[in-house]
Amino acid sequence: MFRYLVRRLLYAIPILVGVSLVTFLLFYCVFPPEQIARRNLSAKNPTPEQIQDWLTTHNYNHPLSEQFQKHMSELFLLRFGRADSTNEPIWDRIKAGVGPSSLIAALIFVSALATQLFLALWSAYFRGTYVDLWITFLCVLLMSVVYIVFVIAGQFLMGKILRLFPLAGYQPSWSSFRFAVLPVIIGVISGLGSGTRFYRTFMLEEVNQDYVRTARAKGVPESRILFKHVLKNALIPIISSTVLAIPSLMLGNLVLESFFGIPGLGSYTVDAINSQDFAVVRAMVFLGTLLYIAGAILTDVCYAIADPRIRLE
Repeated sequence: MFRYLVRRLLYAIPILVGVSLVTFLLFYCVFPPEQIARRNLSAKNPTPEQIQDWLTTHNYNHPLSEQFQKHMSELFLLRFGRADSTNEPIWDRIKAGVGPSSLIAALIFVSALATQLFLALWSAYFRGTYVDLWITFLCVLLMSVVYIVFVIAGQFLMGKILRLFPLAGYQPSWSSFRFAVLPVIIGVISGLGSGTRFYRTFMLEEVNQDYVRTARAKGVPESRILFKHVLKNALIPIISSTVLAIPSLMLGNLVLESFFGIPGLGSYTVDAINSQDFAVVRAMVFLGTLLYIAGAILTDVCYAIADPRIRLE
């Protein structure tokens, strides 16, 4: 186990360097440093001296190779520096945005997982009946709707017409749950179709295994077979979809946070892209890659715990 973890951590280094290099080159091709300087300077028509001063202040006046070398050394030390557009410390904004993003994503994660597993088991229990047919129809219908439609329809119906929840905003206190309910409902409903269909497929595969037929022959109740035996043996695909969702608990949901005005890391990333803030974009990309690598390693470890036949060595 230890050798496996060390090997995976060593593999993570070229991945981090590669992702950062691609981000670095793409951003420089699309948004040259001079264009970023013109956008962030307060003057409408900045002089060449003002542009050069801004580039020097933000360390964009060096050759690309030196910039990338310094860029990588700072990122690996988790020194993200200051934002290009606002000049605020990036770490301070990340710390402030982790709370709202984690709250929204954790509620969506737990609620969606429980709902999808319940519907998948319910569909497998009543397989071949009208219950299974209607659940499948509902899943396909939800999968056919574009994500942005759920957001707009949810805001219009539950926020504007019924006035059950605030349309947008966030307060960092106990009242934050009041602002989180509507985004959580939309997040759960939008992923209900694909998640339920995914889990239903694996549930039905396990239902047709020999151990299930043996349990039925011994008179074991169908509900016990599903919730104790089938669910336990279907943990591998469940782990694959759940553990890899951990980075989203930290990085937030880009669309939801932007539409609902939630000051999380998702909206922070979108604002940085819109304002061509390369310092924030490279920090968030590096942090996201780091979290996804950690999620992948944790997934493999959970595989070995859930199924003793899997050996990481």
